[in-house]
Amino acid sequence: ARSIVEVSRETGINDQTIRNWIKQSESSNLPDGSHESSPRFMTPKEKYQLVLEAAGIEDEQLGAFLRERGLHSEHLTLWDQELREMVEQKTDQKDQKLKALQKQVRELEKELHRKEKALAEAAALLMLKKKLSGLMQDHEDD
Repeated sequence: ARSIVEVSRETGINDQTIRNWIKQSESSNLPDGSHESSPRFMTPKEKYQLVLEAAGIEDEQLGAFLRERGLHSEHLTLWDQELREMVEQKTDQKDQKLKALQKQVRELEKELHRKEKALAEAAALLMLKKKLSGLMQDHEDD
């Protein structure tokens, strides 16, 4: 048995929404076998498809569409909200990841700049050492 939080992370569905679904399913008095077509047992993918289908239907035909599928307009409203929350959560996660990567790039660029500066300084010291060595040899030859 997995925890609600684990399922929430895997599916991207708010954990409170899952708790509400569980509470609703426990309090329902559905006859055996009817839960397969019940809106509360639909997958997020099925809900998404129904919301998209309903969005393309004229208001006059929406009632028939909902009746055929055993739905209420509240289902569509709720699912639309849930889907928007999922997208928002995913977007927030991606934004956080992007900010972390940008920070890492800045830190690496600072480190690279510091090392380039140290390398240039070491090269200058090496050149001075060679010149000094050359001057010392010239002075000894005199």
